[in-house]
Amino acid sequence: MRTNDFDSSSDEDDIREEELTPFHISWIPLSVVGSSQYLGICALPGCKYKDIRRNLLRDVEELQSQGVQDVFVFCTRGELSKYRVPSLLEAYGQIGFRVHHRPFSDGDAPELEHCCRILEELKHSLDNNRRTVLHCYGGLGRSGLIAACLLLQLSLTMTPNKAIEILREHRGGGAIQTIKQYNFLHEFRDKFVLYQETRDEPKERCVSR
Repeated sequence: MRTNDFDSSSDEDDIREEELTPFHISWIPLSVVGSSQYLGICALPGCKYKDIRRNLLRDVEELQSQGVQDVFVFCTRGELSKYRVPSLLEAYGQIGFRVHHRPFSDGDAPELEHCCRILEELKHSLDNNRRTVLHCYGGLGRSGLIAACLLLQLSLTMTPNKAIEILREHRGGGAIQTIKQYNFLHEFRDKFVLYQETRDEPKERCVSR
């Protein structure tokens, strides 16, 4: 791994190593939904925006040191440029992470089909015992929403409010940030059932013939 691959800083952004806070990953135990796995959520590695001045190399090394194998990224390409990590996805690939770039807008909720595809990939990673992390910009809204939907999908006894409580316990009170995300989560289970039924209909017709 070459340092130059990660260097997106300029002279004025240089910060003494001791001034950088350690990169934090919240590991959510999925034992609450009957799984032995943990799901990681973090903020955007290497972010340089306003008063945030992360070091991409150090942050990615921390992901490596915690055994991360799969990374789900919900930031758009435009956001990655805005936050001065335009080559983040390529950097992940260079060190062997399996990258799942599934962007949707900050503060928003994904289309249901898009969400279901993310959850399918996420479950596949976890079922294969791959150490998996989600992140958007702050690791609160979009990442929290997808993690909460996963909890609802994995357990019929899980409620939206309990899922939010779990996410806020691990990520702070900012998890699930907007009314749109809140409403999406509360409507998710019913809409997911209808989505599954719609997908299964053609198969059922084929069988009935």
